[in-house]
Amino acid sequence: MYEVKIVSSLEKCFLDQKIGDFEALPFIRMMKNQRLSVQFLYTSTGEDVPLRAMLTLKIQGGLAACAQARTVEMEPVYLSVDPAVLAVDDNYLRTAPGLYPDWLQPLHYGGTLSVMRDQLRAVWIDFDPRDTLPAGTYPMTVSLMAGDQAVASASLTVDMLDADLPPQEMLVTQWFHCDCLANYYHCEPWSERHWEIVENFARVAAKNGINLLLTPLFTPPLDTRVGGERTTVQLLDVTVTDGQYAFGFDKLDRWIDMCDRVGITHFEISHLFTQWGAGHAPKVMATVDGEYRRIFGWDTDATGPEYTRFLRTMLPTFLAHMKARGDDQRCLFHISDEPGVEHLEQYRRSKAVVADILEGYTIMDALSNYDFYSQGVVSTPIPSNDHIQPFLDGGVEGLWTYYCCGQCVHVSNRLLCMPSYRNRSIGMQFFKYDIAGFLQWGFNFYNNMSSVDTINPYADPSGEFWVPAGDPFSVYPAQDGTALESLRLIVFHEALEDVRAMKLCASFYGKDFVVAEMEKAFGGPVTFSRCARTAKQMLAVRARIDQLIAEALSK
Repeated sequence: MYEVKIVSSLEKCFLDQKIGDFEALPFIRMMKNQRLSVQFLYTSTGEDVPLRAMLTLKIQGGLAACAQARTVEMEPVYLSVDPAVLAVDDNYLRTAPGLYPDWLQPLHYGGTLSVMRDQLRAVWIDFDPRDTLPAGTYPMTVSLMAGDQAVASASLTVDMLDADLPPQEMLVTQWFHCDCLANYYHCEPWSERHWEIVENFARVAAKNGINLLLTPLFTPPLDTRVGGERTTVQLLDVTVTDGQYAFGFDKLDRWIDMCDRVGITHFEISHLFTQWGAGHAPKVMATVDGEYRRIFGWDTDATGPEYTRFLRTMLPTFLAHMKARGDDQRCLFHISDEPGVEHLEQYRRSKAVVADILEGYTIMDALSNYDFYSQGVVSTPIPSNDHIQPFLDGGVEGLWTYYCCGQCVHVSNRLLCMPSYRNRSIGMQFFKYDIAGFLQWGFNFYNNMSSVDTINPYADPSGEFWVPAGDPFSVYPAQDGTALESLRLIVFHEALEDVRAMKLCASFYGKDFVVAEMEKAFGGPVTFSRCARTAKQMLAVRARIDQLIAEALSK
C-alpha cells in the first residue's frame, strides 16, 4: 500500500517515522508575492508492494506552473549539541547521532521518486507565483503516478489573498565566506569560475532574505587560528611604493555590481581587527615595490603606528570611492567579532583608530556584555538572543540580535536537531521587539575549527565535531557550482515573511493590536526565551495574521 500526505513546512520527517505521526495540512493562505512551502510525505508498507518502486510525482492545480519540487535529503549528524555547553531543553526533536532531514535536491530520474518500503520520505514543494497570478482559491493535488495511474494522492487548498507582503525592512546577514567557495571548488580566488560561483551563492542568499553581504575588503579575520591564515579573498588592491599606499577598487566595483544584480542592498565591510579581542590586524596583502606579499596580520599590533597609518589612509580613500558611486550609505562596519568584557579596553582603543573617520556610519559587532553599550563604546550592539534582555531593558534603539553554537536552551536557532517551528519562532520575536537586524556567522562555512582544513559538508554539518550540526552553513555546494538550499534556510525566510505579514497587518490595525492577537493565537506572551512547541501552534499565529488581513481587505 502506498500512503501520501501533505504537511506543513514546519515538520521534519525522519526515515523511521510513520506517516500517521504527522497532521495533514488541508488549507493554507498566502500572499501574491509570497513563496509558500509545503511537504509531500510518501511511503509504502506491506508485502504487496516492491522493496523499491519508481513512481512519478505529479502536481495538479492552478499553482502547478509556479511549483518547484525537491527531495528532502538526509544529512549524517554526529554532534547535535555544543560540546562546550552540552545543554539542551525539551524542545528538540532528537539529539542522538543519525540521519537528519536537511538539504533539498532537485528531482532526479526526470521527476521519478524511489519509494522504499517502510521508509518515510518527503518532497519539498515551493509555490512561488511572484505576483503573476490573481487572488483566489487554488485547489491542488499531488500524486504518486505509476504510468498514467495515480496510486496515491493528497490535496491542499491554497487561498491567495489580494495583497502583497511589504518589502523587507530588516537587515539580515549570514556570513558569506568567499574563501570556502574557492577551496571547495578548487578554483583560484577571483578567477572567472570563482566569480560565477560566488554570484550563484549570493543569488540564493538574496532569495532567502539575506540583504546584507559580508564584503571582504580584506580576508575576514574570522575563525582563524592564531598565526594561521585563510585563503586570500581580498577585494581591495593595495600597492605600496616607496612607503606610500595606493588602492584599487576594480574587484570591489565588480562585487557591488554583482550584489545589485542579485538583490543585495547593503555591504557588511569585513572586520578591521581580529576576532575575540581586536588585538591584531587582519591579513592584508599588497604589492610592495613590485612584490606581492602580506604586510599585516597576526604579528601586527592593532593600534601600532603603521597599521594605524594604513587604516587612516585607506578608509577615507575607500569612502570617497563609495561616495562617488553613491554607495557609501549602503556600508556597515565592524571592529572585532565577539569581544568579551575582558577585551573592552582593547576594543575601545582599536575603535578609536577609526571612529572619527567612520562617524555617521553604522559600526556594529556581535557582543553580549551590556557594558559595551552602557559605556558608549558600541552604539549598535548585536547581543545573542539568549543575552538580549538587558539591551531590551535598556531601550537600545535599532537593536540587532544574533545566534550561533551556544544559543541552545529555550531560544530560537536553526540547528538540525531542533524543530522547524522553533526556527521560525524568531519572526514573532523580531516583530514584537522591533528588531532592526539579524546576524548569523555561517551561510557557507565549509572549514573546520580555526579554518585549518576544508571539510565535506555532506559528510558532517558540525565542522568536524566542532559546533552543533547546522551551525556552520545553511546551504550545500552542488556539483555545478550552485547552492542547494536547506529546509532550515527556507524556514528562516518564512520567519522573515511572517514579519512582513505582521507589518502589513499592523498597517490596518496598529502594532499593539497585532501583537495581542498574535499572542492569543500563540497561547501566551512572546519572548526571546519562548518558542513554539508544535507546528500547529506556529501555523495558528500566521493563520490569525492572514485572517485579519483578509478581513481588512474585505471591508
